[in-house]
Order: sequence, then C-alpha cells, then structure tokens
Amino acid sequence: MLAADFIRSNVGKVKSQEIEAKSANSFVSYVDKKAEKIIVERLEMLLPEAEFITEEDTVENSSHELVWIVDPLDGTTNFLQGIPHFSVSIALRKGDEYLLGVVVDVMQNDTYHAYKNGGAFCNNQKVTTSRTASMGQAVIATGFPYYRVEKLPKLINMLDAFLHEARGIRRLGSAALDLTYVACGKMDIFYETSLNVWDIAAGIILVREAGGSVSNFEGNPTHLSGSDIIASNGLLDLRAREIIQHALMKK
Repeated sequence: MLAADFIRSNVGKVKSQEIEAKSANSFVSYVDKKAEKIIVERLEMLLPEAEFITEEDTVENSSHELVWIVDPLDGTTNFLQGIPHFSVSIALRKGDEYLLGVVVDVMQNDTYHAYKNGGAFCNNQKVTTSRTASMGQAVIATGFPYYRVEKLPKLINMLDAFLHEARGIRRLGSAALDLTYVACGKMDIFYETSLNVWDIAAGIILVREAGGSVSNFEGNPTHLSGSDIIASNGLLDLRAREIIQHALMKK
C-alpha cells in the first residue's frame, strides 16, 4: 500500500515544528495528511460514487449510501515517538452495514483484510479468533482517552476489575491494531471508550468475520458509530460486559 510505504519512509523525519496539536495530547503532522490524500485519491478512482469519513478532514454526507471510513495513521503518538506500532485503517460501509475492512500494520508490513461473509485474513492467510473461554486465561487490550478526564475514575474501576480477573492487560496505542489482534487470536478481548468511528470501522468487520463479536458497552451490536466498544472472541463477551457494567455503576 502506497500510504503505508510513505508513512514508513518518514519514520524519524518529522520535526517538532511540523507537529500540530488538534486537541489535548492529540497530534497530527504532514505525514497523516499526505497519507490521507494518497488513500482518498485512489479510493475515489475505485468507487467514485462513495463518500468519505476521514480523520484529518472529516466529511460525512448521509445522502450517500456507500461511505469509505479512513484513518490514515492510527497510533500517531507511537509514530512520532518512534514506537513501531501504528497502522492504516480503511473500511467501506453501506448504510449501517460494514462491507469490507483493511488494516495495515505499517512497520510489520502485515495486511489484514475482511469482507462480509468472506472471512478475515492476514497476508491472505485466513485467521480466526482465539478459543479462550476463561477470563482467567484472557489477554486483554485497552486504551485510554486523551480527553474526557471525567471518565477516568470509571476507567480505573474497569482496569482494576480486569486486572483481578484476566491473565494480562496490554495498552499498545492503536485501536485498529488491537482489533486485528482480537481477530487473529493474539488478544482475547479489546475494550475502550471515547473512540471515533475511523478508529474501529475496519476492525469491526475483521473481528466479526474471524468469528468474534463486537458491541458497545450495553451489548448493542449495531450502535457502533464510535465511542465505546467491546470486541472479543465471542466466548468472553458476556463476562467482559458484566465486568464493565459493574465498574460503571461503582462509585
């Protein structure tokens, strides 16, 4: 993928004066913007009738049935810090239904893709979710919002509960890659809140086509325009939701 090649070629080259703050602790550089232009230009040629929702220049037009959802660089902080864990995420949605998703692990040069009723793949090899059925054996991925600090006490409650029950917790810094890890069985559960749709769109169909389940914290599988999400191998979603709901109610 040209966008991934461009991002990879710019690792370690972005100067501090070339970084813009979008909001508290949320940054963007010319790399994000250029990668997005590369992706959008090629998708426009592929499917000119589709609209776009993109992170760096968000456009949403409800009159268009087909919508590309693009995150040109998921894990910008990792990229800027030289931590080799960031991705490109692209999904195609028709109405409320995800038709396909692609996530590229830029530094590992791994390409994950899935399409509706067609399965999920990593480098064209089929992948499936784990078969872990016990929370005590589960490895969980999560993240924390850069803003909405009022949510932190509840998030700490969740983290504390999972730390007491799960085998381990990882905070890696790219929601799109966390979801691919659930899809291919490297992780058993991913949960997070205060996300945007471009963070999770491609990962949603990857997890589902790999045999897993995706819902919001209340268990709704269709209310996934962003915000909160639980993705699991399909065997642990009920217990994960119970833990989260208990943490949310705890004072």
